[in-house]
Amino acid sequence: MREDLNKYYRLCRLCPNMCLVDRLSGQLGICGESDTMRIAWMGLHKGEEPPLTKEHGSGTIFFSGCPLHCRYCQNHQISRAGGEKPAIAVSEQALARLMIDLQYKGAANINLVTGTHYIPSIIAALEIARSIGLSIPIVWNSSGYESIEGLEAIDPFIDLYLIDAKTFDAKVAKDFCGTPRYVDHLDDMFSWLFSTHPVTYVDNHENLNGILIRHLLFPGTMDSTRQFLEWFAKRAKSHAWLSLMVQFVPPLQDHHFTEITQAEYDELLVILEKLEIDEGFVQELADNIPWIPDFSRDNPFPASFADPLEQFIAMKP
Repeated sequence: MREDLNKYYRLCRLCPNMCLVDRLSGQLGICGESDTMRIAWMGLHKGEEPPLTKEHGSGTIFFSGCPLHCRYCQNHQISRAGGEKPAIAVSEQALARLMIDLQYKGAANINLVTGTHYIPSIIAALEIARSIGLSIPIVWNSSGYESIEGLEAIDPFIDLYLIDAKTFDAKVAKDFCGTPRYVDHLDDMFSWLFSTHPVTYVDNHENLNGILIRHLLFPGTMDSTRQFLEWFAKRAKSHAWLSLMVQFVPPLQDHHFTEITQAEYDELLVILEKLEIDEGFVQELADNIPWIPDFSRDNPFPASFADPLEQFIAMKP
C-alpha cells in the first residue's frame, strides 16, 4: 500500500469515533479491526434497489467489523467487535482480482458494504483493479457513520453513495444504533456530500449516480421517521433519491418487537405525498421477509437473493 494511504491507519480518524489508534501496529479501535482487510462474503446480490441489481445482481462485498455496534444489526455475525467473525484476510491485490471476477460474472457494480474502517486498503485495491480493467460503477454502501476526512479520501472512486440516515433522534440512536453520537455528525456529513455531489441522476445505462439515502423504520419510532422525512424534504430531496425501508428483523434472540402494521405503512405513504417526495423507492410491506443472513455459510442469503463468487469461496481455509 502507498505510504500516503498508511497515514489513515497510523492515527485512525476514519469514522466519528476518532479512536486515534495505530492500526498498523495491531491496535484496535471500536471497529475491532487492524489494518489487515478482512472480508466476510462477496458475490452477486439481488436484494438491493432495482438500478443496483439489474439482471444479474450487484457485486457485493461485505467487510468484517463496523464503527457502529447497532443493537439489532442484521449482520451482527460480522460487524461486532471481538470474537471470531466468519471472515478471511484479503490483500489489496487479491481484492482487485476478485473485483474483476465479479465484473466477469456479470455484476452491475461493485458494492462496498461497511468499508469505512478499510478506506485506505479499498483505495489501493480500486487503483489496482482499474489498472487491470475494472470499469463498472462503484457503490459506497455504509451506515453513514464515517468522517468527512474518510469520505474525502474515498470520494474520487465512488459513483453512488448508498448511505443510511438511520435517525436524527438521539434516543432512537442510542436504542438502535448503539450510540446517541450517531446523530451528531449526520447533517454536516450530508452537507458535505450534497456540496460534492449536487445532482443525483440515472444515466443512459440506467445506472443511478450520486446519492441514494436509505432510511429504515424501526419499530415504535414513527415520530423519528417523520422527523427524518421532514429533514429529507427540506434538505435532501433536491440532491438525493430516497429508499424507504420497512423490513426490520431483529436477531433471532429478540422477539419482543411487533411488525410494522398496515396502518403505519399507510401513514408513511401519506407523509411522503404531503412532503412531495417522489424520487426513489419505497419497500412494499409484503417484502418484509423474516430472515437473518448467516455468514457461516457459503451463501448467507436465500438462494434467490444471492449467488456467491466461487473464487472467494475457494479462498476459505
